[in-house]
Amino acid sequence: MLNLTPATIISRIITLLIAFTVHEFSHAWTADRFGDDTPRYNGRLTLNPSVHLDLMGTLMLLFVGFGWAKPVPVNPYTLRRRSPSAMMWVSLAGPLSNLLLAVIAAIPLRLGLVPYSASSGRLFPTPSGFLLEFIFVNLALALFNLIPLAPLDGDKVAEFLFPPPFSRFLERIRPYSPLILLALLFLLPYFGIDIVGWVIRPVITAIARLLLGV
Repeated sequence: MLNLTPATIISRIITLLIAFTVHEFSHAWTADRFGDDTPRYNGRLTLNPSVHLDLMGTLMLLFVGFGWAKPVPVNPYTLRRRSPSAMMWVSLAGPLSNLLLAVIAAIPLRLGLVPYSASSGRLFPTPSGFLLEFIFVNLALALFNLIPLAPLDGDKVAEFLFPPPFSRFLERIRPYSPLILLALLFLLPYFGIDIVGWVIRPVITAIARLLLGV
């Protein structure tokens, strides 16, 4: 379990309510714009967090560092009839929304409108402490979801953008992708091989430094 302080827990709960909701709404809104009314009929074209959040997935992300929200149902056949790239854009909309949230949260810190002050030892987070947590969680969600393994968004993004041989490879391993993902997240780190962390953490740090100007 992650070493969480009360201030971090409060920051992360608020962050996840916003980040998961906007992420899933972005999938639904983009699919709707491409003419697929499946999300609308399933009540997912809303910013109401209760519609999008999965209790277990939220708790897992809060305390373990890996979690999920309720997937937005879409009709890939309707999307592909509208545009060959539609499914890719619907999938990419979620990670892009988290990146946009991180950019917005970085603005007051970058401009010096919110002074830096530590949240450690406090019951409630400081404004800068909350914004930093908000930035890092959203960047983590954006990058993690771009891993090209089902059921993550990166699977459909890679299927469209990468050459046909790689797309066929993704199709062959898709039935086993959840098991591969679990092995990457839990089994390999148990033996000291944290491939996901080694790849994603430096990118998160680099993007955060760029956004914050530090």
